[in-house]
Amino acid sequence: MILGRKADAPTTRGPVDSRGYRIFRIVNAVVLTGVVIVTLYPFLTIVARSLSDEAYIIAGKVNLVPRGFDLTAYKLVMSDGMFWTNYRNTVVYTVVATIISIVLTTCYAYVLSKPQLKGRGVLVGIALFTMFFSGGLIPNYVLVTSLGMKNTIWAVVIPNAISVFNLLVMKAFFESLPTELEEAAAVDGLNTYGILLRIVLPLSKAIIATMVLFYAVSFWNSWFSAFLYFDRQDLLPVTVYLRNLIAGATSAESAAADADKVQAAATFQAVTIVLTTLPILAVYPFVQRYFVRGVMLGAVKG
Repeated sequence: MILGRKADAPTTRGPVDSRGYRIFRIVNAVVLTGVVIVTLYPFLTIVARSLSDEAYIIAGKVNLVPRGFDLTAYKLVMSDGMFWTNYRNTVVYTVVATIISIVLTTCYAYVLSKPQLKGRGVLVGIALFTMFFSGGLIPNYVLVTSLGMKNTIWAVVIPNAISVFNLLVMKAFFESLPTELEEAAAVDGLNTYGILLRIVLPLSKAIIATMVLFYAVSFWNSWFSAFLYFDRQDLLPVTVYLRNLIAGATSAESAAADADKVQAAATFQAVTIVLTTLPILAVYPFVQRYFVRGVMLGAVKG
């Protein structure tokens, strides 16, 4: 025995990737990179077009990189008072509609998650029925008009207040929570509302953040309901403003207008698309960390 000699420390080796797994990782990386490129390409082209000089756009020289940096289109669009009025309407409609939708969806999903509820199957069936069948465009229009909601925010908010898909995801999440927590809270004296507010909702931040994102994006991008139920220009959301720009450009093309006017209209479209998309892009990073976890927690387990 030699003094001072230390025994060799055991070496630990991580799991060795198999050849098939390495190929899978490479293919997965290539496919996901392609998806990212396909997704970003149209948006980057729109951004480049909105920042380019009109002469380069007419010549068809603008692709991913702006040519002849020019902010004239931004100045013209942002100087339009109606654009900002419609933009403000979109913010108000989205915030109000998202809050109402989250409250209604959460309450409905929590009720449906209780197997002891009498008539639970009927309530689930009603929700699923509306997922596949609707009254139709004309009956909905007559109903909204007869209720006095035309030309009000409620024409946009109430008919789209609950998404059945989001409802089912939240229901599955609530069903996955341990029932022992609610039973212990009931023993401590909390009623149903106290359990929901003080026990269930604090544990549901991930799924609620995910639902907020789903609803906010849906209402922000929605235009048809406002186009259908609003007669006043000052009540329209910015998405209808964008739709009118696109319709104007299409009409100009069909009327065989000169290329300069058509291209100018296309430039204004690009600017409006960028300004309309920026708020969602700014909000998404703050809720993205909840997104995957919320969807997975609310997924149906096999």
